[in-house]
Amino acid sequence: MRLAKNYKAMGAMVLLGAAMLSCSSLNNSSTTTKDDAWVYEGIEFDMPKVKEPTIPNNSINIADIGGVADGKTLNTEVFAKAIDELSAKGGGKVIVPAGIWLTGPIQMKSNIELHVEDGALVRFSGDFDLYPLISTSFEGLETYRSMSPIHAHGLENIAFTGNGTFDGSGDAWRPVKKGKMTASQWKNLLSSGGVVNKKGDIWYPTENSMLGDSRDNFNVPNFTTREEFEQVKDFLRPVMVSIVNSQRILIDGPTFQNSPAWNIHPLMCEDVTIRNLTVRNPWYSQNGDGLDLESCKNAVIYNNSFDVGDDAICFKSGKDADGRKRNIPTENVIVKNNVVYHGHGGFVVGSEMSGGVRNVHISSCTFMGTDIGLRFKSTRGRGGVVENIYISNINMIDIPAEPIRFNLFYGGKAPVLDDGGNSLSTDGDAKAMPVTEETPSFRNIYMKNIVANGLDKAAFFMGLPEMKVENIRLENAILRAPKGITLVDTKGIEFVNVRVEAEKGPAITIYNSAEITLDGFEYQDNNTPIVLIGGDQTSDIKVKKSDFSEIKSQIKLAEGLDPATLSVE
Repeated sequence: MRLAKNYKAMGAMVLLGAAMLSCSSLNNSSTTTKDDAWVYEGIEFDMPKVKEPTIPNNSINIADIGGVADGKTLNTEVFAKAIDELSAKGGGKVIVPAGIWLTGPIQMKSNIELHVEDGALVRFSGDFDLYPLISTSFEGLETYRSMSPIHAHGLENIAFTGNGTFDGSGDAWRPVKKGKMTASQWKNLLSSGGVVNKKGDIWYPTENSMLGDSRDNFNVPNFTTREEFEQVKDFLRPVMVSIVNSQRILIDGPTFQNSPAWNIHPLMCEDVTIRNLTVRNPWYSQNGDGLDLESCKNAVIYNNSFDVGDDAICFKSGKDADGRKRNIPTENVIVKNNVVYHGHGGFVVGSEMSGGVRNVHISSCTFMGTDIGLRFKSTRGRGGVVENIYISNINMIDIPAEPIRFNLFYGGKAPVLDDGGNSLSTDGDAKAMPVTEETPSFRNIYMKNIVANGLDKAAFFMGLPEMKVENIRLENAILRAPKGITLVDTKGIEFVNVRVEAEKGPAITIYNSAEITLDGFEYQDNNTPIVLIGGDQTSDIKVKKSDFSEIKSQIKLAEGLDPATLSVE
């Protein structure tokens, strides 16, 4: 075996800087401009530079118009007054000085910047009655939810800046699973009030909340009338920051934490800049995603830190028929220099991706302890195409599952369990279904310069029998894990200069896959077959003779498989 290639270790520093501004008038007429030329360097596809908002030269400090920062007085009307007065002047900056500012939902308007100064904590009330039921989209479906703490729909030129904090009081809203808490935490939670289900393993804040948890469609009840949704309103947790159908959005500097559901959710937006953020949720938080970018075009996401209870940086585009009807992909997005600590996935696509995801660049990110590093998930019924994804210079440590996972049986019956609890095993091979508009497709995804250690498989790729995960290239990678790489129902997969250090078993298992190439493949020799090939749909497996010292013992074909399946070059 040859020595591994040189791999450049990438670190990521979280930059938390935003200019401090006075509480009277401003001297500039636009949001702070950063030297961001580096963000666009090395991008593999054409995209325009993301436009940032321009905010008029007006300002109001909420302390000057009756705001009370005692953590008890409700300031909802004060925020509304500041926004309305600035809007009447064409826009401007709402300044939130140091202090604890309790409020209900903040409804943004065009040309408004909400600036939280150092020491400012905007805490949203846990009083559910302050958040009326509205028509919106959640988990890719058109539905009703409670209004978000930060509500920005159909706007242009909006910004959230400063070094302060937004806290969504998510603990007041979220159900909690007993298995995600220590015994003492669970005891304290029960003593705080609320109710538990019959099994005694899920806590809810109210009876109303528990009534809504039918578990029939993730977190979107299968109701048909508004009245039905009203009856379980406490269950309809909002995302904390809801920005819908808006243009030129800047989120730069603040901490966003403790959201009722997802944290930040731009939906059907264009020209989105997200930088220098700290995004936090408790690790036990149900649906406690960090950032869900859905059906958005032209966005940059850089210099952020995530430590959340679900997916950290997640791209979506609608679910099933609702998503296909919307037919708006997430496209032209750059993700650079982000750090993810806990999360179900570091960078994630899906599972709601029915409108497609394309032209995405991810580089120079570090994932530490995320359940999965790079995660791609979908299932039959979604439809949509995910393509032209370019990933490079990613470092991952202590990944409980796989550093890389593709699973197109998410929530469905799979021929091989994905070990994430989100698919069911079948007896033998899954049967191919007819290809229709409901068939998801993942293709043309390129990954290079990856260094990772996982605690399960080195990587896992599982497509559908009728629609393989196709044309994936992994280059210049070191993957360390107890088990090697698994391929199921894939096509056109290339491993170039990849080292797999599996503690036991084969370095790679190939099943019902075609056109697989190993070139410069390195491994830890465990005196077992290095490459295990099976499945009656498998064909055209290419390896380099120079990568193996003893082909016959190191590469094993399942009994009955045509020897011509393997080509040694």
